[in-house]
Amino acid sequence: MKILATSLAALAVPGLALASDLTVATAAGEVAVAAQPETVVALDLAAIDALDALGVELAGVPEITPPAYLEAAMEDVERVGTLFEPDYEALAVMAPDLIVAGGRSQSVVEPLSAVAPTIDMTIWGEDLIGQAKARVATYGAIFDRSDAAAELTGALDDKLATVQDTVTDKGAALILLTNGGKVSAYGADSRFGWLHAALDLPEAYPDLDAETHGEAVSFEFISEVDPDWIIVIDRGAAIGQDGEAAQATLDNPLVAGTKAAQNDQILYLDSAPLYLAGGGIQSLMGTLGEIEAGFSK
Repeated sequence: MKILATSLAALAVPGLALASDLTVATAAGEVAVAAQPETVVALDLAAIDALDALGVELAGVPEITPPAYLEAAMEDVERVGTLFEPDYEALAVMAPDLIVAGGRSQSVVEPLSAVAPTIDMTIWGEDLIGQAKARVATYGAIFDRSDAAAELTGALDDKLATVQDTVTDKGAALILLTNGGKVSAYGADSRFGWLHAALDLPEAYPDLDAETHGEAVSFEFISEVDPDWIIVIDRGAAIGQDGEAAQATLDNPLVAGTKAAQNDQILYLDSAPLYLAGGGIQSLMGTLGEIEAGFSK
């Protein structure tokens, strides 16, 4: 893959030759980029989310079924490979002024950089909210839309404050991800842990391992923890995979006996935005709205 990308680099000279007149923050540190690039490819759904929120039109996106809220942004846009395997030939012909990669496409930032200027805008790890706001600010600077970026991050701050108030004194939560008939739990240090950290939402079980894919748990574990709230992410539904739905997986006597179930406090989130576009500004706002609505009952 790297050999192919390198061999095609010469075809992308126009993109590589653009003047770099901005220094912006990325996941890889500060980098120089050209201001207001015209032909832009995004290979990360969180980036597509933020760029769409800022009104930036894209010339290329990955071949993937997006969350419903991003369908319009990606409709009729040229597909340039997948998140993991970009189409380097198509990109070389397109000669984009900027490629925005990250997340699932982070591993191909280096070969992409041989084809066109590429920035790594991964959102991952601690302080997901802070990273999400920083990415929006960077896009605002690149595309001369800093005022719009500030409005977006300000709205996010307002929503966070509102939802923090909503969840206060409502009890402790356990975050579960279902994948077919399997269940994993996620703590405050996990990929979904921002729901605890950013909202000051207590953990029903604070000793979960900080694992990327969560800690596999049993129904007996859920029963013993007996959380006030269960927040559910259905991976199968998020990626359009056939299999047992989350509601069916959790429909058993052990889960039914928990305080969460007894008080109708099992909250099934719209999983695709959270799982596929985690850290996108629109994704965050949507998930926060669901949390607010669920905890307001």
